Amino acid sequence: MIGILGGMGTQAGLDFCNKLAILYRGKIDQEYPLFMLYNKSNIPGRPESIGTQTKNLSNRFANKKSKKKYLSVLKSLLKGCKLLEKSNCKYIVIPCNTAHYWYDDLKKKISIPIINMPKEVFIYTKKKCIKNSSIGLLATEGTIQTGIYNKFFDNTYNLICPNNLLQNNSVNKAIKLVKMGNVKSANKIIKPAIDYLLKKKCKKIILGCTELPIAIFAFKSFKKVKSSKIFLDPNLILANAAMKKYKR
Repeated sequence: MIGILGGMGTQAGLDFCNKLAILYRGKIDQEYPLFMLYNKSNIPGRPESIGTQTKNLSNRFANKKSKKKYLSVLKSLLKGCKLLEKSNCKYIVIPCNTAHYWYDDLKKKISIPIINMPKEVFIYTKKKCIKNSSIGLLATEGTIQTGIYNKFFDNTYNLICPNNLLQNNSVNKAIKLVKMGNVKSANKIIKPAIDYLLKKKCKKIILGCTELPIAIFAFKSFKKVKSSKIFLDPNLILANAAMKKYKR
């Protein structure tokens, strides 16, 4: 059984479950994959909890407040993973990109595997793009700041993010609108950031916040989501990676 730690946000977790069910649709109920969704929506905000960091790996927190915020999120994520572990899930997926900043510390305390979303996106990208291609990244400021995609992509690709103005006025607002349920407005407001990355000759654009596929694909068929030639949907990639490990 697949353990899904959701709630970051709720719509993103449900989007992952929906994609899992559509990708591996059964002819009868019993043929669908077994999964447990823990919609743990009370996890503290991930981008807001990253705080100020230093480049010193042995002491990456600039102050006690930053460390306290980090540990608060870690504790909540850990509680969610432990519940899924105790529920006999064989492995865990977390349909939130920014939450993977806590991935290494979570792995140390959980005995079942946790699939790494950014790593799976990188593995998928290597199959689709030649080395040194420009790859766009639309994500929260927390995901960009912590470099959870850079650690996989930087030695192989040129990862490009929107400028600060577009990040604030397009990406951040689109994410917030999806969380509020205003998908139609989010769909419009994300377009300038997409246009910017296309002008930068990006071969692919990673939708590195799980709210963004909802904004961009809200009014399109699932067939178009799967066949997109420009967008990389981490939720879709994660769903496929989860099923590769799947055992009833």
